[in-house]
Amino acid sequence: MSITVYNTLSARKEPFEPLAPDSVTMYVCGPTVYNLAHIGNARPVVVFDVLFRLLQTQYGKVVYARNITDVDDKIIAAARETGRGIDEVTAEFTAKYREDMAALNALPPTLEPHATHNIEAMIALTQTLIEKGHAYESQRHVLFAVESMPDYGRLSKRSLDDMLAGARVEVADYKRHPGDFVLWKPAAAEDPGWESPWGRGRPGWHLECSAMIRAHLGETIDIHGGGRDLIFPHHENEIAQSRCAHGGDYVRYWMHNAYLDIDGEKMSKSLGNFRTVRELLGHYRGEVLRFALLSAHYRSPLNFSAELLDQAEATLAAFYNTLRALEEVPAAGEVALAEESFYRALEDDLNTPLAIAELHALAKQLHKAADAEKPLLKARLLAAGKLLGILQQAPDEWLQGGAGEEGIDAEAIDALINERQQAKADKHYARADAIRAELLAAGVELEDSREGTRWRRI
Repeated sequence: MSITVYNTLSARKEPFEPLAPDSVTMYVCGPTVYNLAHIGNARPVVVFDVLFRLLQTQYGKVVYARNITDVDDKIIAAARETGRGIDEVTAEFTAKYREDMAALNALPPTLEPHATHNIEAMIALTQTLIEKGHAYESQRHVLFAVESMPDYGRLSKRSLDDMLAGARVEVADYKRHPGDFVLWKPAAAEDPGWESPWGRGRPGWHLECSAMIRAHLGETIDIHGGGRDLIFPHHENEIAQSRCAHGGDYVRYWMHNAYLDIDGEKMSKSLGNFRTVRELLGHYRGEVLRFALLSAHYRSPLNFSAELLDQAEATLAAFYNTLRALEEVPAAGEVALAEESFYRALEDDLNTPLAIAELHALAKQLHKAADAEKPLLKARLLAAGKLLGILQQAPDEWLQGGAGEEGIDAEAIDALINERQQAKADKHYARADAIRAELLAAGVELEDSREGTRWRRI
């Protein structure tokens, strides 16, 4: 078994080989907790959750860290606007973020370091950079000197001149070079701050991840993930800080997911197409959102639309209907993952669209299979679903459930089904047909079989 991943640093697919033989370290940039997570924030969570699941099938220990940024200008602004304390704001949106990601069937990370719990590590990293001549103090700020690193810009494939070309941002007078970035900044008396050799202040955003990675995972990690919008400046600056302070590679494989559009346009509040995960969960179940996010390769742009979500829901319903028809068949037999096409698709740089196509092929085989073949085929389908984080509910539970609280309840549906059965027994076929139509209008589809009548929401 061999996993290959696309490494942004080398700009090619490479065989994955962890630093330690049976242990993997992975870090993915998490949320800044000042507001609800939007659906674009959810894409890296779902993508790297699949990678986390895949890695666990091959390595004895996988340590997956996803940070919480709980000190930031946006958090301070949100607290001021609402008249609440910083801690109250960050606690609320950290909890909601966890709830929303769990609703997408994302496994919790192994570690969830908070920025405010790692200030000492950030101060120590800043001191090291100053001592080594890569940072300087100016007007109570500490800045990284980008010219001190010969290959700064290697990840984003940009030179310093390219980075500054066309910039229309006024350069702060405390910078030696326009590209120098803040490691430590002064904090106003009313804002959160910590004592440091440079006065009371707080860390720059880029500093946080570098310090937390070294504190919790070590000087060099195997995989660092995030959205491609983080390549520059965030990840570029992480590399600069960590390599200049400690040497080494810092990260061996950089992985980035592509952007997500809404109905063909970039998501933004100004366009009115900004969609939070929590809002979408009011209309679609988390598994539907997850399936939609996995329908395109993670390095390809994804157009997120109602049509995509409706198609995802219909596809999942078809899979669950296949499993419901096999409820009496036990999932049995040994699934040899290395021999499975869906598994090889995921090993090839997380090719989730191909893995989903293999799920369709397995479902088709199940429909045609002899009884003796069905237990192993069912086990294979469920194993594929588990790797993708789908198809883990009881079929009836999924087919009879739905997002939100609207619609006819299960008790009323069962009562109408009983009434319909009695009407058919009494040969009142018009009433039986009327009940079917009534339920269909309420979004409930009936399925008659020799075993009785089942139903599902549509």
